[in-house]
Amino acid sequence: MFKFGVDSLIWTEEFTEKDLSLIDKAKKLGFDVIDINISHPERFPTKAVKARVKEVGIEAVTTFGLSDDANIIFPDLKIRKNGVETIKKVVDINNEIGTKIMGGVFYAEWGYLSGKPRTEDEWKWSVECMREAALYAKKQSDLVLGMEVLNRFESHFLNVADDAVRYCKEVGTGNVKVHLDTFHMIREETSFKEAVEVCGKDYLGYVHVCENNRGIPGTGLVPWKEFFTSLKKIGFTGPLTIEYRRRAGNQGAEEPEKYRSWTGQE
Repeated sequence: MFKFGVDSLIWTEEFTEKDLSLIDKAKKLGFDVIDINISHPERFPTKAVKARVKEVGIEAVTTFGLSDDANIIFPDLKIRKNGVETIKKVVDINNEIGTKIMGGVFYAEWGYLSGKPRTEDEWKWSVECMREAALYAKKQSDLVLGMEVLNRFESHFLNVADDAVRYCKEVGTGNVKVHLDTFHMIREETSFKEAVEVCGKDYLGYVHVCENNRGIPGTGLVPWKEFFTSLKKIGFTGPLTIEYRRRAGNQGAEEPEKYRSWTGQE
């Protein structure tokens, strides 16, 4: 049976101590999981989050993206080394909270576009850096590092599931998995079924569910029946987290209470 989650980004761009009540809110709304975005590891309220997650009794996962001073596909070695240390710092945060999944965009800077196709050097740098960070994580826990596959307008590095699986295999540590997001998939994949199946149970680690327009699932173009049937077929049991965004003019700005009819768990 699938577990359904909700993303803290629905309510706040940076999760701070003032946002701890969102953990309670996610539980109250009936979600199994809350995805907490770590936008600034250096000031993330780790101890407070750990305590509130335990008190509320909800599963937590995290996501984060590398910044421009920590881009592990950038030619400057100092920046790549800073990227590795940043990933390790976020691994430590996850281990303290007790999370099992750390997803997002940390195979490169989130939003970095070189203006050219991915190079062999970029691939080599990222794989090497990720291997170091993943081995660090593996020594401490069974934390899954999820590589979120993005559309071409947000990254030129990993745009389709097939590439992401190859990346995970080349890192080769066993704890690096693919993080699929239906918002990005509908722009890049030719088949939702094939994308899921190429990952399989061995390589699919995490899933974000969102419409093509960042709206509520079921109100847009994503082929949900195909997607869920494929997830069930490979035996995926990880969280499916709604990463919904409010849109201009308050159009589609319903609160997550509306999601229960979509999940069948009203």
